[in-house]
Amino acid sequence: MNVASWIDSHARFVPEKVALSCPGREYTYHNLALEVALVSGLLVSHLKIKPGDRIAYLGYNTPELVILLLACARTGAILLPLNWRLTPSEHRFILQDCLPSALFVDEAFTPQVGDNSKDYTTTKRYSYADNDDRFESVNRLLTEADPVEGSGSKAGYDSLLLLCYTSGTTGKPKGTLLDQKALLTNALNSIDMHDLSSGDRVLSTLPLFHVGGLNIQTLPALYVGATVILHPVFDPQQTLRALQEEEINLVVLVPAQLHALLKSPDFNKIDRSALRSITTGSTMIPLPLIESVHQYGIKLIQVYGSTETAPIATYLKAAQAITHAGSAGQPALHCELRIVNSDFEDLKPGESGEILVRGENVMRGYWNAPETTAEVMREGWFCSGDIGHQDEDGNLYIDGRSKELIISGGENIYPAEVENILAQHPSIIEASVVGRADQRWGEVPVAVIVSTDASLTHDEIYSLFEGRLAKFKHPAELVFVDSLPRNAMGKIEKEKIKKMISEPD
Repeated sequence: MNVASWIDSHARFVPEKVALSCPGREYTYHNLALEVALVSGLLVSHLKIKPGDRIAYLGYNTPELVILLLACARTGAILLPLNWRLTPSEHRFILQDCLPSALFVDEAFTPQVGDNSKDYTTTKRYSYADNDDRFESVNRLLTEADPVEGSGSKAGYDSLLLLCYTSGTTGKPKGTLLDQKALLTNALNSIDMHDLSSGDRVLSTLPLFHVGGLNIQTLPALYVGATVILHPVFDPQQTLRALQEEEINLVVLVPAQLHALLKSPDFNKIDRSALRSITTGSTMIPLPLIESVHQYGIKLIQVYGSTETAPIATYLKAAQAITHAGSAGQPALHCELRIVNSDFEDLKPGESGEILVRGENVMRGYWNAPETTAEVMREGWFCSGDIGHQDEDGNLYIDGRSKELIISGGENIYPAEVENILAQHPSIIEASVVGRADQRWGEVPVAVIVSTDASLTHDEIYSLFEGRLAKFKHPAELVFVDSLPRNAMGKIEKEKIKKMISEPD
């Protein structure tokens, strides 16, 4: 058994049910199983792929990416989904780091790869476009491939399947290795989190090169035999139309996407009666944003995790979404959680410390980086680098990143403390607090703010902190910007913000 077996099972029992739908195309479970068999045959017969070989994919959210992942699951290959927002030179670093046997290129990215061939020379290149002789045509090769059915698979749940590179916000990207068991465990966690069933219709708009887009709902939906509506990229208006016309039950959106939907004048006009909940995560969620969603009668489920946890580690369920707003919920069904101090000792409820995660969903390690792996894996626990605390009932609250901790005059300042207060001002869309070097204090907090009100004064902002936050935690400076830099999953890039500010003269 392996991840591709999920599709074979549904193809036998519900062959005509739609598995994947995208603009202009639909795949029933029967069609999807046929395509997986053909691409598996292509990998084995033409590419001579062996278990453990890497296969890269560059493109938007397409059925081809899902099919390629399932074919890798059957053949024992490891899929490397490339972040299409990166530059060719950044792709070159990743390709040289893990040396894939082949690169499959979506038609939309064929010109980029073809025109920057020096950055993609480490691998054989295959394109879904039929009219570019710089590539071998995938579609032509598929006509010659002999299908490899599930019975011919030697891969199992212990086989490696996914190689996802981190965004690299703290240095060079690291490749996170996930085996098929991690994806299975993650799917089981998702089913519990969403009460996911075969009758659900799931909208997938997050980029599938990230585990959040691929694993929070998309693959779990295919595990239970549900229908996935796949959008190539996120577009607010297309998302709103899909929620109504496709009668969507579940969708995952990062906070930036939620903001975009709520700003649309059409948000309150569409029929959302089928929508059971919206899931969000990838960063700390401002309480005002959560409350804005709840005002529309929509339950907002928070999920916490990382690439290294596939990603689901904790979550709220819909029943607790309103009563526990702001919490990242309880440990996932097949996951363990600890909050520890610097001596690896468990802390009491209410005490902040590093979040540790253990379970079959945790990564196998970082690609070709045993020392880096050893830094974050301890006695079977993944040391997340995130700071949080649990209440008496075990609900997790995220306090920030340990690497984001600001130490000013010997006092600890967690940026989230300051950001949460700033987020309560109606004119402040979002804010990020970072540390800046200071000769007297070592570091001081600086708040970088996006506001809808150009006349917003410093005095008005500083009044928010009076009586609520110790003086040493007040920002030493306020910087107003049009937008905050974000990575592909909508996470605010703190390192870039730090570069935006400099030590004053």
